[in-house]
Formats: sequence, structure tokens, C-alpha cells
Amino acid sequence: MDIQTAKQIKIADFLHSLGYSPVKQQGINLWYKSPLREETEPSFKVNTERNQWYDFAIGKGGNIIALAQELYCSDYVPYLLQKIEEQTPHIHPVSFSFGKQSFSEPSFQQLDIVLLASPSLLAYLQERGINTALAKRECKEARFTHNGKRYFAIAFPNISGGYEIRNRYFKGCIAPKEISHIRQSGKPRSTCYVFEGFMDYLSFLTLRLESCPQSPDFDRQDYIVLNSVANVPKALYPLGSYERIHCFFDNDRAGMEAIQQIRKEYDATRYIRDASQIYSGCKDLNEYLQKRIADRKEQAQSVKKRNDTLSKKPKGFRL
Repeated sequence: MDIQTAKQIKIADFLHSLGYSPVKQQGINLWYKSPLREETEPSFKVNTERNQWYDFAIGKGGNIIALAQELYCSDYVPYLLQKIEEQTPHIHPVSFSFGKQSFSEPSFQQLDIVLLASPSLLAYLQERGINTALAKRECKEARFTHNGKRYFAIAFPNISGGYEIRNRYFKGCIAPKEISHIRQSGKPRSTCYVFEGFMDYLSFLTLRLESCPQSPDFDRQDYIVLNSVANVPKALYPLGSYERIHCFFDNDRAGMEAIQQIRKEYDATRYIRDASQIYSGCKDLNEYLQKRIADRKEQAQSVKKRNDTLSKKPKGFRL
């Protein structure tokens, strides 16, 4: 995708694909609660005629590239175009009607949150290498109507009552967009592990269970899942209560910038570890998990092939 192609995408449609719907309309302007932070009153405007946005709280605005800069905490244009292109399968023309709905009506209707049990969702997790028993413990299943069609997806809760949702074909969120903070019961923990998305968090739990099946010690530390690198500022305050912070971010520019934000805030007073070295050569922790599984299968097939070859060799003749 090039810059001109990206600029043809309507910002309202792009935001809708990410789970954000406008609160009200004034002429050619759509007003949103900002996707860049938590707020109670809408201060984020999209001019549908110019296809431009402006956030009055931070005094910034521009085209879809400028919006992607803020959402993904990066100014590296090839990376931003890649993120926009990854979202394009979920971008569809949307018309908003405010006469027959309340301003707070969510974009996902008839929402039911149930136990994670769908065979197709569990199969999708297995394809990603995720231990499904751990996924059932950490996630729910969302069943909802979106644009008149019925869907179901894995739902990972955040601290504000919203959900990150994903299935094989769809990735988005049920607003509000927020971080997820998993705190252990009992004595406050001094260490927090931080992940970009919940697939990486589930990948970590799966890897830990594989390496220490008898005592994985999941509860030795707390966890924060950003649910987007754009949420790093929201994580800074809760991270202040920990002595040690381990960051499991993507091996890309946005991941590097995310850890730099945390270091800028706490480098002088906290131990901050860049754990991405563990999965160097892979995009993220889930890709590393899938590669480990693929390597094990390849090794097992190689051993089987070698054993089969040895068993078929002629035994010689007995006189």
C-alpha cells in the first residue's frame, strides 16, 4: 500500500473497523470520544468532506497517516502503511444514523459474553500454538451482531469493561479501548510483565507451562496487556508501583518506541528489561511460539524418517 492509496480510505470507516463509533454528528463533522485516550466527552472530530481528523485535547490532527502515527506510536511511514493495510480487510463503508439511537449506543449489538467454548475459536487458538485450557481461563467468548450480521470471537477483557476481540477473520475491540491489568491476589507483586497484545500474553503463559509443567509460577508477577502500543501512556501510572518491569514487545519500530516511552518515565527508578531478545529473529512472542512448535514437528519427522530408513535396510544373509 502506498500513501495515496491509504489517503483514499475514509477515516470514519477506518475508525469503525477498530471498534470506534461517533457519538454525534454536526453537519459534515463526526464527533468521537478520542481513540487516543480515555475521556467522557467527545473531543475528537472527523471532517467527512475533507477526510481529516482533529483532536482538540492534544491539538493535533491531519490525514489517516497522521492518525496512524498517534494510534501506533510511530512516525515510520512504511510501518504505518503496513498497519493500515493489515486493517483493510475489516474496513467497509459505514453510514451512521443518530435519529434512532442514543449517542452511547455501541457498534456491537446484542452482545453476549459467555465461556469460551466454540470449537472453531479453540481450533484457531491451537493453530496459533496457544494452550486452550489457559485461553479458557483468561478469555471469554463474545457473540454479537455487527452491521446486521451475527459473529462470535475470542474476547479478552480490559480494565474499563471493554474487550479486545479476535477470530480467524476479524480483529477489533468492543469499546472502551483500554489496557488489561492482571493483578495477583495476596501480597502486592514487585514485578510486572508487559505485553502488546493478549495473544502474546497467552503465548507467554503457554511457553512457561511447557518449560515448567509442574510449577509454572504464573502468579509470581502481575501482567499488563496494552492492547495497542497507543495505550502506553495509560500504562505508565500503574507501572509506577513495580520495582521491575519486563517488556515483551514486538521486534519492530513501534515496539522499540513503546519501551523507550517506559524507560523515559522510569529508567532512573526502576529495573526495566527488554525481553524481546528472547525471541530475536521473530516478529513477536506468538511467532516465536509457533516457530518452536514447527521446529519440534520437523525434528520429530526427521527422526521418524531416519528410523524408517534404518528399519528398511537389508539385514544380510545367514549361512
